Parts: sequence; structure tokens; C-alpha cells
Amino acid sequence: MSKAFFLLSLALCSALSSSLSAEQNWFPVEVKADGQALEYQPLQSVSKAWRLCALLPHGKDHYWWGVSWGLAEEAKRQGVQLGIYEAGGYENLPRQRQQLLDCVSNKADALIIGAISSEGLNDLILQLKDAGIPVIDLINGINSDAISARSSVSFADMATKSMLYLLQHSQQSSIDLAWFPGPAQAAWVQDAERGLKHTLQGSEVKLLHGGYGATDNFSQATLVRQLFSREQPHYVLANAVAAAVTQSFISSEQQTNVQIMAYYANPDIVRLIQQGKLLAAATDSPVIQARISIDLALRILEKQAYARQVSPQIRILDQHSIQQLSLQQIIAPKQQWMIRQPLAVQSP
Repeated sequence: MSKAFFLLSLALCSALSSSLSAEQNWFPVEVKADGQALEYQPLQSVSKAWRLCALLPHGKDHYWWGVSWGLAEEAKRQGVQLGIYEAGGYENLPRQRQQLLDCVSNKADALIIGAISSEGLNDLILQLKDAGIPVIDLINGINSDAISARSSVSFADMATKSMLYLLQHSQQSSIDLAWFPGPAQAAWVQDAERGLKHTLQGSEVKLLHGGYGATDNFSQATLVRQLFSREQPHYVLANAVAAAVTQSFISSEQQTNVQIMAYYANPDIVRLIQQGKLLAAATDSPVIQARISIDLALRILEKQAYARQVSPQIRILDQHSIQQLSLQQIIAPKQQWMIRQPLAVQSP
């Protein structure tokens, strides 16, 4: 057996490990970069230990655990410094604004932001642009021309692909669909609603709006109980937390005729699909988006070519396709919690 073949076999075994160990060579990955389909390759190395700050909305949803892990792993791979901060919820815009200011005070070279609000940081982001500090829009969406680059997927497209999957699955033109979007002020929720409504134009689908709320179990469970107390939908399309809550609810109520789909995925959703308890979910590969956001920041700092918008391919996870995809692109390894770490104080 040749040494090269042995190393390749070892790498494949590691990739298939159920522990989802850190995937150092996560690339190339299929993306759209400024509208062009290509296989994304990050920088091989950088010239110095750049100082990066990542601001995330919260760590309540395991989706963001995967994001924080992707950020930390890519920073480690490139040998750069990274602070990861989360604001504790979508209601905490003042906290995220302060975290941004703290990162600037601590001499961060670039910021990566999963924004709480689509426009709530715009004044500060404009100041960062004027100061020559790059800002990467990560996942959630920031409505500002002062953003340097974006690692994000259109949640309008996520909702559209999810809805088209449900329509194909139902084989009926007339269905009752319960919809649990998430927090109203988040740009990704606004985009998802826009995509869903556009897809449903002219259809016979009856949309049952479950209301807005933070993506924590208590908030979404309240909305789910309220809707099911007055409606009996055929299908549920929901944020990941609401989808998992709905599955638990209908299981306890023995309502086996309701099919549930999440319009994005987290570890709970992956597990439920694997167990056959959830119909499907769209995924935007959040771990990959996080890794790409690090690379975009480094490309700008290194004065290398970069795309202004990079979006991993949207995929649909169901019991068939989930067996064929690398979960390392979607979720953090087992036993990996939310990563919160300060940016080290810069030495004088």
C-alpha cells in the first residue's frame, strides 16, 4: 500500500467519523460567488495573525452553535485571532451595538456580523467603513451599502425551495399550511416571508400565520400551541426551533396526519429527519458560511481578490438525501456547545 493511498484512506475514515471531528480541508465547496457558480477555495495562508471579531445574535438555537464552531475552526486553521460574542437574543440590539464598539476599541482589524436587526447597526457600520475596517455580513442580512462582503444565502430562496418541496410532496393544489417564520425584525425572516408569499401567489394554499417570536423553545412553543388550538393544518413550514417544537406537540397529541418541514436546519432538525419524525428541511450550510466569512475578511485584509457575495448551494434534507451529505457543513460536532471567546487584548 502506497503512503499516498494510506493517507487518503485515513482522511476518508476521519471524514466519516460520527464524532464530526474538525474538517480542516472543508474546501472546495459549491457556491455562487457574485452570481457565478464555482467551487470555492479559501486562502492557503495569511501574512500575519489578523485580529477578527464575530458578533452573533444569540446562542439559544443550536444553529448558531454550528456557526460559532465554523468561525473558530477556520480562524484556528489560518492562525488568526478571533473573538466571538453573542448578544443573548434578537431583543438585545443595544448589547450588539456595544459589542461592536468594544471590538473596535480592542483594535479588531475586521468584523463579521450576524446581525440582530437588518438596519440597527447601519450608523456604526458606516463609521467602520470610513475608518477602513471591513465588515462581513454573515447569514442574517444587513441592509447597508457600507458592507464589505457577504457570506449569506437568500432566505427568500430557502423558503421558496421549501415550499416547492411541500407542494410536490402533497400532490394537491389545496392545502392548509401553518407558517412560523421567527422574529419579525430579523432580515432573514423578512426575506423568508417575501419568498414564501411570492411562491404562493395564485395557488390554493391557505396560509395560517402562526405569528412572530424569538427562536427559543418557550416563545415558539407558545405560538405553536396557540395555532393548533384553533387550526388543523395539513403541513407546517417553520423555523428550526418551531419545527422541532411542533413535532413534539403533535406527537404528544397523536396528530400523525401533520407533515412538518423546517426552512433551515439545526442539529435537532437533522436528528428528527434521521429518525423519520420530520419530513424535510432546507439547509444553507451555516458552518460553511461561517468559514467563508472568515476567508472573506482575510482576503480583504490581505488585499487579495474576493467576491462581494458568496452563497453555498441550498440543499433539501430528507431521509434520502441526508445520507449523502456531509453534516460537517451544517452542524457542529456532538458535544460541541456554543463558543464564546473574547478577542485577546492587543499587546502594547
